[in-house]
Amino acid sequence: MTNPLPIASNSDGQLCLLPQLANRHGCITGATGTGKTVTLQVLAQALSDIGVPVFMADVKGDLSGLGRAGTASPKVRERLAHLGMAEPAWAAAPVAFWDVYGQKGHPVRATISDMGPLMLARMLNLNDTQQGVLQLVFKIADDNGLLLLDTKDLRAMLQHVGEHAAEFKTEYGNISAASIGAIQRGLIAIDEQGGDQFFGEPMLNIEDWMQTDAKGRGIINILAADQLMNAPRLYSTFLLWMLSELFEHLPEVGDLDKPKMAFFFDEAHLLFDEAPKPLLQKIEQVVRLIRSKGVGVYFVTQNPLDIPDTVLGQLGNRVQHALRAYTPRDQKAVAAAADTFRANPKLDTAQAITELGVGEALVSFLDEKGRPNVVERGYILTPASQIGPVTDDERRALMAASLVAGIYEQAIDRESAYERLKGRAAQQPAPSQVPTPTPSSPADDNAWGASAGRAQTSPAQGARPSGGMARPAPQQQSQPPGQPQDQGGGLGDLLKDAAGGIFGNGGGSRRSDSPLQAMVKSAARSIGSQVGREIIRGVLGSLMKRR
Repeated sequence: MTNPLPIASNSDGQLCLLPQLANRHGCITGATGTGKTVTLQVLAQALSDIGVPVFMADVKGDLSGLGRAGTASPKVRERLAHLGMAEPAWAAAPVAFWDVYGQKGHPVRATISDMGPLMLARMLNLNDTQQGVLQLVFKIADDNGLLLLDTKDLRAMLQHVGEHAAEFKTEYGNISAASIGAIQRGLIAIDEQGGDQFFGEPMLNIEDWMQTDAKGRGIINILAADQLMNAPRLYSTFLLWMLSELFEHLPEVGDLDKPKMAFFFDEAHLLFDEAPKPLLQKIEQVVRLIRSKGVGVYFVTQNPLDIPDTVLGQLGNRVQHALRAYTPRDQKAVAAAADTFRANPKLDTAQAITELGVGEALVSFLDEKGRPNVVERGYILTPASQIGPVTDDERRALMAASLVAGIYEQAIDRESAYERLKGRAAQQPAPSQVPTPTPSSPADDNAWGASAGRAQTSPAQGARPSGGMARPAPQQQSQPPGQPQDQGGGLGDLLKDAAGGIFGNGGGSRRSDSPLQAMVKSAARSIGSQVGREIIRGVLGSLMKRR
Protein backbone atom coordinates (compact mmCIF):
# COMPACT_ATOMS: atom_id res chain seq x y z
CA MET A 1 0.00 0.00 0.00
CA THR A 2 1.43 3.40 -1.00
CA ASN A 3 1.87 5.95 1.76
CA PRO A 4 -0.52 8.94 1.93
CA LEU A 5 0.53 12.03 -0.01
CA PRO A 6 0.82 15.18 2.16
CA ILE A 7 -0.72 18.18 0.38
CA ALA A 8 -1.41 20.67 3.20
CA SER A 9 -0.89 21.00 6.93
CA ASN A 10 -2.41 22.71 9.96
CA SER A 11 -1.95 22.70 13.73
CA ASP A 12 -3.41 19.19 13.95
CA GLY A 13 -1.00 17.66 11.42
CA GLN A 14 -0.82 16.98 7.71
CA LEU A 15 -3.78 16.76 5.33
CA CYS A 16 -3.07 13.85 3.00
CA LEU A 17 -4.48 12.40 -0.21
CA LEU A 18 -4.76 8.62 -0.21
CA PRO A 19 -3.25 7.26 -3.48
CA GLN A 20 -5.69 4.34 -3.64
CA LEU A 21 -8.56 6.87 -3.73
CA ALA A 22 -6.93 9.42 -6.02
CA ASN A 23 -8.89 7.97 -8.96
CA ARG A 24 -12.12 9.12 -7.28
CA HIS A 25 -11.52 12.49 -8.98
CA GLY A 26 -11.43 15.91 -7.41
CA CYS A 27 -11.45 19.66 -7.90
CA ILE A 28 -9.29 22.66 -7.02
CA THR A 29 -11.31 25.86 -6.84
CA GLY A 30 -10.74 29.45 -5.81
CA ALA A 31 -10.55 33.02 -7.02
CA THR A 32 -7.70 34.29 -9.19
CA GLY A 33 -4.45 34.75 -7.27
CA THR A 34 -5.34 32.61 -4.27
CA GLY A 35 -2.84 29.77 -4.93
CA LYS A 36 -4.58 27.22 -7.19
CA THR A 37 -1.49 26.88 -9.44
CA VAL A 38 0.82 26.06 -6.52
CA THR A 39 -1.70 23.53 -5.19
CA LEU A 40 -1.83 21.92 -8.62
CA GLN A 41 1.98 21.83 -8.68
CA VAL A 42 2.24 20.18 -5.25
CA LEU A 43 -0.42 17.59 -6.06
CA ALA A 44 1.08 16.75 -9.48
CA GLN A 45 4.62 16.30 -8.15
CA ALA A 46 3.41 14.17 -5.24
CA LEU A 47 1.65 11.82 -7.68
CA SER A 48 4.68 11.76 -9.98
CA ASP A 49 6.98 10.78 -7.09
CA ILE A 50 4.99 7.57 -6.54
CA GLY A 51 5.06 6.64 -10.26
CA VAL A 52 1.78 8.14 -11.50
CA PRO A 53 1.99 9.86 -14.93
CA VAL A 54 0.26 13.24 -14.99
CA PHE A 55 -1.25 15.46 -17.65
CA MET A 56 -1.98 19.14 -17.07
CA ALA A 57 -2.65 22.26 -19.12
CA ASP A 58 -0.37 25.21 -18.37
CA VAL A 59 -2.62 28.20 -18.95
CA LYS A 60 -0.29 30.88 -17.53
CA GLY A 61 3.10 29.28 -18.23
CA ASP A 62 3.97 28.90 -14.53
CA LEU A 63 3.82 25.11 -14.39
CA SER A 64 6.93 24.68 -16.52
CA GLY A 65 8.89 25.25 -13.28
CA LEU A 66 8.14 21.61 -12.41
CA GLY A 67 11.09 20.69 -14.62
CA ARG A 68 13.60 22.50 -12.40
CA ALA A 69 14.48 22.05 -8.73
CA GLY A 70 13.26 24.78 -6.40
CA THR A 71 15.44 26.93 -4.17
CA ALA A 72 15.01 28.49 -0.75
CA SER A 73 14.45 32.09 -1.73
CA PRO A 74 14.05 34.71 1.03
CA LYS A 75 10.27 34.75 0.51
CA VAL A 76 10.06 30.97 0.75
CA ARG A 77 12.22 30.88 3.88
CA GLU A 78 10.01 33.50 5.49
CA ARG A 79 6.86 31.50 4.79
CA LEU A 80 8.36 28.25 6.05
CA ALA A 81 9.50 29.91 9.26
CA HIS A 82 6.13 31.59 9.78
CA LEU A 83 4.21 28.34 9.37
CA GLY A 84 6.74 26.18 11.16
CA MET A 85 7.21 23.92 8.15
CA ALA A 86 10.35 21.99 7.29
CA GLU A 87 12.23 22.87 4.11
CA PRO A 88 11.33 20.38 1.34
CA ALA A 89 13.89 18.21 -0.43
CA TRP A 90 14.35 20.41 -3.51
CA ALA A 91 14.03 18.33 -6.68
CA ALA A 92 12.83 18.66 -10.25
CA ALA A 93 10.08 16.45 -11.63
CA PRO A 94 10.41 14.59 -14.97
CA VAL A 95 8.46 16.63 -17.50
CA ALA A 96 7.49 16.51 -21.18
CA PHE A 97 6.30 19.68 -22.89
CA TRP A 98 3.54 19.63 -25.53
CA ASP A 99 2.04 22.34 -27.70
CA VAL A 100 -0.73 22.23 -30.30
CA TYR A 101 1.19 24.87 -32.25
CA GLY A 102 4.53 23.05 -31.91
CA GLN A 103 6.36 26.08 -30.52
CA LYS A 104 6.76 25.43 -26.78
CA GLY A 105 6.59 21.67 -26.87
CA HIS A 106 6.21 18.58 -28.99
CA PRO A 107 3.33 18.93 -31.48
CA VAL A 108 0.00 17.40 -30.48
CA ARG A 109 -2.24 16.19 -33.30
CA ALA A 110 -5.50 14.33 -33.75
CA THR A 111 -7.29 13.24 -36.90
CA ILE A 112 -10.70 14.49 -37.97
CA SER A 113 -12.06 10.92 -37.98
CA ASP A 114 -10.80 10.24 -34.48
CA MET A 115 -12.29 13.47 -33.16
CA GLY A 116 -15.71 12.44 -34.50
CA PRO A 117 -18.73 14.52 -35.52
CA LEU A 118 -20.07 15.17 -31.99
CA MET A 119 -16.98 16.87 -30.59
CA LEU A 120 -16.22 18.51 -33.91
CA ALA A 121 -19.71 19.99 -33.96
CA ARG A 122 -19.04 21.38 -30.47
CA MET A 123 -15.81 22.95 -31.71
CA LEU A 124 -17.54 24.47 -34.76
CA ASN A 125 -20.52 25.67 -32.68
CA LEU A 126 -23.05 23.96 -34.97
CA ASN A 127 -26.76 23.73 -34.35
CA ASP A 128 -28.65 20.43 -34.38
CA THR A 129 -29.42 20.52 -38.11
CA GLN A 130 -25.84 21.33 -39.06
CA GLN A 131 -24.55 18.63 -36.72
CA GLY A 132 -26.85 16.13 -38.46
CA VAL A 133 -25.41 17.07 -41.84
CA LEU A 134 -21.88 16.69 -40.47
CA GLN A 135 -22.74 13.21 -39.23
CA LEU A 136 -24.02 12.32 -42.71
CA VAL A 137 -20.75 13.53 -44.23
CA PHE A 138 -18.79 11.28 -41.85
CA LYS A 139 -21.10 8.36 -42.71
CA ILE A 140 -20.68 8.87 -46.47
CA ALA A 141 -16.90 9.06 -46.07
CA ASP A 142 -16.86 5.83 -44.04
CA ASP A 143 -19.09 4.01 -46.52
CA ASN A 144 -16.78 4.95 -49.38
CA GLY A 145 -13.47 4.32 -47.66
CA LEU A 146 -12.38 7.97 -47.66
CA LEU A 147 -10.08 8.90 -44.78
CA LEU A 148 -10.74 12.18 -42.99
CA LEU A 149 -7.40 13.09 -41.44
CA ASP A 150 -7.07 16.87 -41.59
CA THR A 151 -9.21 19.91 -42.29
CA LYS A 152 -8.55 19.91 -46.03
CA ASP A 153 -9.93 16.36 -46.19
CA LEU A 154 -13.12 17.46 -44.47
CA ARG A 155 -13.45 20.53 -46.69
CA ALA A 156 -13.02 18.41 -49.84
CA MET A 157 -15.58 15.92 -48.53
CA LEU A 158 -18.06 18.68 -47.73
CA GLN A 159 -17.64 20.12 -51.21
CA HIS A 160 -18.14 16.71 -52.81
CA VAL A 161 -21.26 15.93 -50.77
CA GLY A 162 -22.68 19.39 -51.48
CA GLU A 163 -22.17 18.99 -55.23
CA HIS A 164 -23.78 15.52 -55.24
CA ALA A 165 -26.46 16.15 -52.62
CA ALA A 166 -29.24 15.05 -54.96
CA GLU A 167 -27.57 11.65 -55.49
CA PHE A 168 -27.14 11.05 -51.74
CA LYS A 169 -30.64 12.23 -50.84
CA THR A 170 -32.38 8.88 -51.31
CA GLU A 171 -29.95 6.85 -49.21
CA TYR A 172 -28.82 9.37 -46.58
CA GLY A 173 -31.52 12.04 -46.47
CA ASN A 174 -31.62 15.74 -47.28
CA ILE A 175 -28.30 17.58 -47.23
CA SER A 176 -28.80 21.32 -47.02
CA ALA A 177 -26.44 23.55 -48.95
CA ALA A 178 -26.82 26.16 -46.19
CA SER A 179 -25.61 23.64 -43.58
CA ILE A 180 -22.66 22.66 -45.77
CA GLY A 181 -21.76 26.34 -46.03
CA ALA A 182 -22.04 26.87 -42.27
CA ILE A 183 -19.69 23.95 -41.59
CA GLN A 184 -17.21 25.22 -44.18
CA ARG A 185 -17.20 28.67 -42.56
CA GLY A 186 -16.66 27.10 -39.16
CA LEU A 187 -13.68 25.16 -40.49
CA ILE A 188 -12.13 28.35 -41.79
CA ALA A 189 -12.46 29.92 -38.34
CA ILE A 190 -10.91 26.84 -36.69
CA ASP A 191 -8.00 26.92 -39.16
CA GLU A 192 -7.34 30.53 -38.24
CA GLN A 193 -7.15 29.48 -34.57
CA GLY A 194 -4.62 26.74 -35.31
CA GLY A 195 -6.91 23.84 -36.19
CA ASP A 196 -4.91 23.15 -39.35
CA GLN A 197 -1.90 22.42 -37.12
CA PHE A 198 -3.86 20.32 -34.62
CA PHE A 199 -5.63 18.06 -37.12
CA GLY A 200 -3.34 15.67 -38.96
CA GLU A 201 -0.77 12.95 -38.49
CA PRO A 202 1.16 11.53 -36.73
CA MET A 203 -1.64 11.41 -34.20
CA LEU A 204 -0.79 11.37 -30.52
CA ASN A 205 -0.28 7.90 -29.09
CA ILE A 206 -1.94 7.93 -25.69
CA GLU A 207 0.70 5.55 -24.35
CA ASP A 208 3.32 8.30 -24.73
CA TRP A 209 1.55 10.22 -21.96
CA MET A 210 1.69 7.28 -19.55
CA GLN A 211 5.42 6.74 -19.13
CA THR A 212 7.82 6.74 -16.19
CA ASP A 213 11.48 7.75 -16.04
CA ALA A 214 14.48 5.65 -15.03
CA LYS A 215 13.78 6.32 -11.34
CA GLY A 216 10.19 5.10 -11.60
CA ARG A 217 8.68 8.58 -11.36
CA GLY A 218 5.67 9.38 -13.53
CA ILE A 219 6.26 11.79 -16.40
CA ILE A 220 4.36 15.08 -15.98
CA ASN A 221 3.02 16.07 -19.40
CA ILE A 222 2.56 19.83 -19.58
CA LEU A 223 0.47 21.28 -22.41
CA ALA A 224 1.37 24.87 -23.27
CA ALA A 225 -2.07 26.47 -23.26
CA ASP A 226 -1.30 30.19 -23.06
CA GLN A 227 -1.98 30.64 -26.79
CA LEU A 228 -4.55 27.86 -26.93
CA MET A 229 -6.71 29.76 -24.45
CA ASN A 230 -7.37 32.31 -27.20
CA ALA A 231 -9.33 29.54 -28.91
CA PRO A 232 -11.44 28.26 -25.98
CA ARG A 233 -13.53 25.84 -28.03
CA LEU A 234 -10.43 24.22 -29.49
CA TYR A 235 -8.93 24.02 -26.00
CA SER A 236 -11.96 22.47 -24.30
CA THR A 237 -12.68 20.09 -27.17
CA PHE A 238 -9.07 18.91 -27.21
CA LEU A 239 -9.09 18.08 -23.50
CA LEU A 240 -12.44 16.32 -23.83
CA TRP A 241 -11.00 14.31 -26.71
CA MET A 242 -8.08 13.37 -24.44
CA LEU A 243 -10.47 12.07 -21.79
CA SER A 244 -12.37 10.09 -24.41
CA GLU A 245 -9.13 8.58 -25.73
CA LEU A 246 -8.15 7.46 -22.25
CA PHE A 247 -11.61 6.03 -21.66
CA GLU A 248 -11.68 4.10 -24.95
CA HIS A 249 -8.14 2.70 -24.93
CA LEU A 250 -7.48 1.80 -21.29
CA PRO A 251 -8.69 -1.57 -19.94
CA GLU A 252 -10.83 -2.01 -16.87
CA VAL A 253 -8.60 -2.40 -13.81
CA GLY A 254 -10.84 -1.68 -10.84
CA ASP A 255 -9.33 -0.22 -7.67
CA LEU A 256 -5.53 -0.01 -7.59
CA ASP A 257 -2.98 1.05 -5.00
CA LYS A 258 -2.45 4.19 -7.07
CA PRO A 259 -3.91 5.63 -10.28
CA LYS A 260 -2.56 4.73 -13.70
CA MET A 261 -2.76 8.41 -14.61
CA ALA A 262 -3.98 11.74 -13.23
CA PHE A 263 -5.59 14.28 -15.55
CA PHE A 264 -5.87 17.95 -14.52
CA PHE A 265 -8.35 20.09 -16.46
CA ASP A 266 -7.51 23.77 -15.84
CA GLU A 267 -10.07 26.49 -16.63
CA ALA A 268 -12.67 23.74 -16.49
CA HIS A 269 -15.61 26.12 -16.90
CA LEU A 270 -14.70 26.37 -20.61
CA LEU A 271 -15.65 22.72 -21.01
CA PHE A 272 -19.19 23.28 -19.77
CA ASP A 273 -19.99 26.76 -21.10
CA GLU A 274 -22.79 26.48 -23.67
CA ALA A 275 -22.22 22.73 -23.95
CA PRO A 276 -25.19 20.94 -25.57
CA LYS A 277 -26.99 18.24 -23.61
CA PRO A 278 -25.49 15.28 -25.57
CA LEU A 279 -21.98 16.58 -24.83
CA LEU A 280 -22.72 17.04 -21.13
CA GLN A 281 -24.04 13.50 -21.02
CA LYS A 282 -20.84 12.24 -22.62
CA ILE A 283 -18.68 14.15 -20.12
CA GLU A 284 -20.70 12.80 -17.21
CA GLN A 285 -20.40 9.26 -18.56
CA VAL A 286 -16.65 9.52 -19.04
CA VAL A 287 -16.05 11.00 -15.58
CA ARG A 288 -18.22 8.37 -13.92
CA LEU A 289 -16.74 5.36 -15.68
CA ILE A 290 -13.09 6.31 -16.22
CA ARG A 291 -12.45 5.72 -12.52
CA SER A 292 -12.54 1.99 -13.20
CA LYS A 293 -9.82 2.52 -15.83
CA GLY A 294 -7.50 3.80 -13.10
CA VAL A 295 -7.59 7.47 -14.15
CA GLY A 296 -8.20 10.33 -11.74
CA VAL A 297 -9.69 13.54 -13.22
CA TYR A 298 -9.25 16.86 -11.40
CA PHE A 299 -11.07 20.01 -12.48
CA VAL A 300 -9.45 23.38 -11.73
CA THR A 301 -11.75 26.39 -11.84
CA GLN A 302 -12.71 29.48 -9.87
CA ASN A 303 -16.00 28.28 -8.43
CA PRO A 304 -17.37 24.76 -7.91
CA LEU A 305 -20.66 26.04 -9.32
CA ASP A 306 -18.92 26.24 -12.72
CA ILE A 307 -19.17 22.45 -12.80
CA PRO A 308 -22.57 20.79 -13.38
CA ASP A 309 -24.05 18.97 -10.42
CA THR A 310 -23.95 15.62 -12.24
CA VAL A 311 -20.17 15.96 -12.58
CA LEU A 312 -19.55 17.73 -9.25
CA GLY A 313 -21.14 14.81 -7.44
CA GLN A 314 -18.33 12.56 -8.74
CA LEU A 315 -15.52 14.71 -7.27
CA GLY A 316 -14.62 13.39 -3.81
CA ASN A 317 -11.21 15.04 -3.24
CA ARG A 318 -11.58 18.82 -2.88
CA VAL A 319 -9.35 21.81 -2.23
CA GLN A 320 -11.16 25.15 -1.89
CA HIS A 321 -9.15 28.38 -1.95
CA ALA A 322 -10.61 31.77 -1.11
CA LEU A 323 -13.69 33.21 -2.78
CA ARG A 324 -14.57 36.90 -2.62
CA ALA A 325 -18.12 37.94 -1.74
CA TYR A 326 -18.37 41.51 -2.97
CA THR A 327 -21.93 41.25 -4.32
CA PRO A 328 -25.10 39.41 -3.26
CA ARG A 329 -24.53 37.00 -6.10
CA ASP A 330 -21.00 36.26 -4.85
CA GLN A 331 -22.37 35.66 -1.36
CA LYS A 332 -24.80 33.05 -2.72
CA ALA A 333 -21.91 31.37 -4.54
CA VAL A 334 -19.88 31.23 -1.32
CA ALA A 335 -22.80 29.67 0.57
CA ALA A 336 -23.31 27.11 -2.20
CA ALA A 337 -19.59 26.23 -2.18
CA ALA A 338 -19.62 25.78 1.59
CA ASP A 339 -22.57 23.41 1.37
CA THR A 340 -20.60 21.03 -0.87
CA PHE A 341 -18.26 20.09 2.03
CA ARG A 342 -18.88 17.72 4.88
CA ALA A 343 -19.46 20.07 7.82
CA ASN A 344 -16.90 20.48 10.57
CA PRO A 345 -18.46 21.50 13.94
CA LYS A 346 -15.30 23.44 14.79
CA LEU A 347 -15.36 25.50 11.60
CA ASP A 348 -17.76 27.96 9.96
CA THR A 349 -17.07 26.90 6.38
CA ALA A 350 -18.88 29.78 4.63
CA GLN A 351 -17.09 32.39 6.70
CA ALA A 352 -13.72 30.67 6.33
CA ILE A 353 -13.95 30.68 2.52
CA THR A 354 -13.97 34.49 2.47
CA GLU A 355 -11.15 34.78 5.07
CA LEU A 356 -8.59 32.45 3.49
CA GLY A 357 -5.24 33.99 2.58
CA VAL A 358 -2.99 33.21 -0.38
CA GLY A 359 -1.74 29.63 -0.13
CA GLU A 360 -4.40 28.74 2.42
CA ALA A 361 -7.32 26.43 1.63
CA LEU A 362 -10.18 24.31 2.89
CA VAL A 363 -9.33 20.65 2.29
CA SER A 364 -11.49 17.54 2.28
CA PHE A 365 -10.09 14.27 0.94
CA LEU A 366 -11.67 10.81 1.00
CA ASP A 367 -10.89 8.49 3.89
CA GLU A 368 -10.00 4.79 3.70
CA LYS A 369 -13.63 3.80 3.19
CA GLY A 370 -14.25 6.33 0.44
CA ARG A 371 -16.13 8.79 2.65
CA PRO A 372 -15.40 12.55 2.56
CA ASN A 373 -13.45 13.71 5.57
CA VAL A 374 -14.77 16.71 7.47
CA VAL A 375 -13.45 19.92 5.96
CA GLU A 376 -10.19 21.22 7.45
CA ARG A 377 -8.49 24.59 7.12
CA GLY A 378 -4.79 24.37 6.29
CA TYR A 379 -1.80 25.73 4.38
CA ILE A 380 -0.65 24.20 1.10
CA LEU A 381 2.86 22.75 1.33
CA THR A 382 5.77 24.35 -0.51
CA PRO A 383 6.54 22.47 -3.75
CA ALA A 384 9.96 20.86 -4.18
CA SER A 385 10.23 22.20 -7.73
CA GLN A 386 10.59 25.78 -8.89
CA ILE A 387 7.66 28.14 -8.44
CA GLY A 388 7.38 30.07 -11.70
CA PRO A 389 8.34 29.36 -15.33
CA VAL A 390 11.65 28.10 -16.69
CA THR A 391 13.60 30.05 -19.32
CA ASP A 392 13.31 29.34 -23.03
CA ASP A 393 16.77 27.73 -23.09
CA GLU A 394 15.85 25.46 -20.19
CA ARG A 395 12.61 24.51 -21.92
CA ARG A 396 14.46 23.58 -25.14
CA ALA A 397 16.96 21.50 -23.18
CA LEU A 398 14.15 19.61 -21.44
CA MET A 399 12.41 19.03 -24.77
CA ALA A 400 15.61 17.64 -26.31
CA ALA A 401 15.98 15.19 -23.41
CA SER A 402 12.35 14.05 -23.62
CA LEU A 403 11.52 10.39 -24.29
CA VAL A 404 9.44 11.38 -27.34
CA ALA A 405 11.87 13.89 -28.85
CA GLY A 406 11.78 13.71 -32.67
CA ILE A 407 8.71 11.47 -32.92
CA TYR A 408 5.98 14.04 -33.53
CA GLU A 409 7.91 16.98 -34.96
CA GLN A 410 7.55 16.03 -38.65
CA ALA A 411 3.99 16.15 -39.99
CA ILE A 412 2.80 13.38 -42.35
CA ASP A 413 0.31 13.96 -45.16
CA ARG A 414 -0.64 10.60 -46.63
CA GLU A 415 -3.29 9.86 -49.23
CA SER A 416 -6.73 10.56 -47.83
CA ALA A 417 -10.08 12.02 -48.89
CA TYR A 418 -8.60 15.23 -50.31
CA GLU A 419 -6.09 13.46 -52.57
CA ARG A 420 -8.57 10.84 -53.74
CA LEU A 421 -11.37 13.29 -54.50
CA LYS A 422 -9.07 15.74 -56.26
CA GLY A 423 -7.39 12.93 -58.18
CA ARG A 424 -10.75 11.57 -59.25
CA ALA A 425 -11.81 14.97 -60.48
CA ALA A 426 -8.59 15.24 -62.51
CA GLN A 427 -9.29 11.86 -64.17
CA GLN A 428 -12.80 12.82 -65.27
CA PRO A 429 -12.93 13.12 -69.10
CA ALA A 430 -13.21 16.64 -70.41
CA PRO A 431 -16.67 17.71 -71.64
CA SER A 432 -15.31 18.06 -75.18
CA GLN A 433 -14.30 14.37 -75.23
CA VAL A 434 -17.46 12.75 -73.86
CA PRO A 435 -21.02 13.65 -74.93
CA THR A 436 -22.95 15.37 -72.13
CA PRO A 437 -26.48 13.87 -72.02
CA THR A 438 -29.60 15.54 -70.78
CA PRO A 439 -30.21 14.15 -67.23
CA SER A 440 -33.97 13.88 -67.75
CA SER A 441 -33.63 11.49 -70.70
CA PRO A 442 -33.51 7.75 -69.87
CA ALA A 443 -31.59 7.06 -73.07
CA ASP A 444 -29.00 9.64 -72.08
CA ASP A 445 -28.59 7.93 -68.72
CA ASN A 446 -27.52 4.78 -70.54
CA ALA A 447 -25.27 6.70 -72.89
CA TRP A 448 -23.62 8.31 -69.83
CA GLY A 449 -23.09 4.89 -68.30
CA ALA A 450 -21.49 3.54 -71.48
CA SER A 451 -19.19 6.54 -71.65
CA ALA A 452 -18.23 6.07 -68.00
CA GLY A 453 -17.48 2.43 -68.66
CA ARG A 454 -15.16 3.43 -71.52
CA ALA A 455 -13.43 5.97 -69.32
CA GLN A 456 -12.79 3.33 -66.67
CA THR A 457 -11.30 0.79 -69.07
CA SER A 458 -9.52 2.96 -71.58
CA PRO A 459 -5.71 2.69 -71.31
CA ALA A 460 -5.38 6.32 -72.24
CA GLN A 461 -7.52 7.46 -69.32
CA GLY A 462 -6.27 4.98 -66.66
CA ALA A 463 -8.29 3.15 -64.03
CA ARG A 464 -10.55 5.22 -61.83
CA PRO A 465 -9.77 4.93 -58.07
CA SER A 466 -11.69 2.28 -56.18
CA GLY A 467 -14.23 3.22 -53.56
CA GLY A 468 -15.20 6.23 -55.61
CA MET A 469 -18.32 8.28 -55.22
CA ALA A 470 -18.70 9.43 -58.80
CA ARG A 471 -21.92 8.54 -60.56
CA PRO A 472 -21.83 4.80 -61.39
CA ALA A 473 -22.78 3.35 -64.75
CA PRO A 474 -26.28 1.81 -64.81
CA GLN A 475 -26.35 -1.95 -64.62
CA GLN A 476 -26.89 -3.73 -67.91
CA GLN A 477 -30.37 -5.15 -68.25
CA SER A 478 -31.19 -8.43 -69.90
CA GLN A 479 -33.49 -8.71 -72.86
CA PRO A 480 -37.10 -8.52 -71.65
CA PRO A 481 -39.13 -11.72 -71.92
CA GLY A 482 -40.97 -12.01 -75.17
CA GLN A 483 -38.69 -9.64 -77.06
CA PRO A 484 -36.94 -11.22 -80.05
CA GLN A 485 -33.17 -11.03 -80.27
CA ASP A 486 -31.87 -8.63 -82.91
CA GLN A 487 -30.50 -10.80 -85.74
CA GLY A 488 -28.97 -8.01 -87.79
CA GLY A 489 -30.25 -5.58 -90.34
CA GLY A 490 -32.80 -2.85 -89.90
CA LEU A 491 -32.69 -0.66 -86.85
CA GLY A 492 -30.28 -3.00 -85.00
CA ASP A 493 -27.53 -2.71 -87.63
CA LEU A 494 -28.12 0.98 -87.92
CA LEU A 495 -27.64 1.47 -84.18
CA LYS A 496 -24.59 -0.80 -84.13
CA ASP A 497 -22.95 1.11 -86.94
CA ALA A 498 -23.72 4.40 -85.27
CA ALA A 499 -22.54 3.20 -81.86
CA GLY A 500 -19.33 1.89 -83.42
CA GLY A 501 -18.56 5.37 -84.59
CA ILE A 502 -19.50 6.89 -81.26
CA PHE A 503 -17.39 4.59 -79.09
CA GLY A 504 -14.57 3.98 -81.54
CA ASN A 505 -13.28 0.84 -83.22
CA GLY A 506 -10.71 -1.09 -81.27
CA GLY A 507 -9.84 1.77 -78.93
CA GLY A 508 -8.91 4.17 -81.74
CA SER A 509 -9.18 7.92 -81.48
CA ARG A 510 -12.63 9.44 -81.44
CA ARG A 511 -13.87 10.92 -84.71
CA SER A 512 -16.41 13.65 -85.17
CA ASP A 513 -19.99 12.47 -85.58
CA SER A 514 -21.17 11.73 -89.11
CA PRO A 515 -24.62 12.92 -90.15
CA LEU A 516 -25.91 9.37 -89.73
CA GLN A 517 -24.48 9.10 -86.20
CA ALA A 518 -25.93 12.46 -85.22
CA MET A 519 -29.30 11.40 -86.56
CA VAL A 520 -29.24 8.14 -84.58
CA LYS A 521 -28.31 9.89 -81.32
CA SER A 522 -31.06 12.43 -81.88
CA ALA A 523 -33.53 9.65 -82.53
CA ALA A 524 -32.38 7.82 -79.38
CA ARG A 525 -33.05 10.92 -77.29
CA SER A 526 -36.55 11.22 -78.71
CA ILE A 527 -37.59 7.62 -78.14
CA GLY A 528 -40.11 7.69 -75.35
CA SER A 529 -41.78 4.30 -75.40
CA GLN A 530 -40.76 1.42 -73.15
CA VAL A 531 -40.00 -0.77 -76.16
CA GLY A 532 -37.60 1.84 -77.55
CA ARG A 533 -35.78 2.16 -74.24
CA GLU A 534 -35.34 -1.60 -73.92
CA ILE A 535 -33.93 -1.84 -77.46
CA ILE A 536 -31.42 0.93 -76.75
CA ARG A 537 -30.35 -0.70 -73.46
CA GLY A 538 -30.01 -4.10 -75.08
CA VAL A 539 -27.94 -2.88 -78.00
CA LEU A 540 -25.59 -0.71 -75.95
CA GLY A 541 -25.28 -3.41 -73.30
CA SER A 542 -24.28 -6.03 -75.87
CA LEU A 543 -21.73 -3.62 -77.30
CA MET A 544 -20.17 -3.07 -73.86
CA LYS A 545 -20.03 -6.82 -73.18
CA ARG A 546 -18.37 -7.47 -76.54
CA ARG A 547 -15.84 -4.70 -75.92
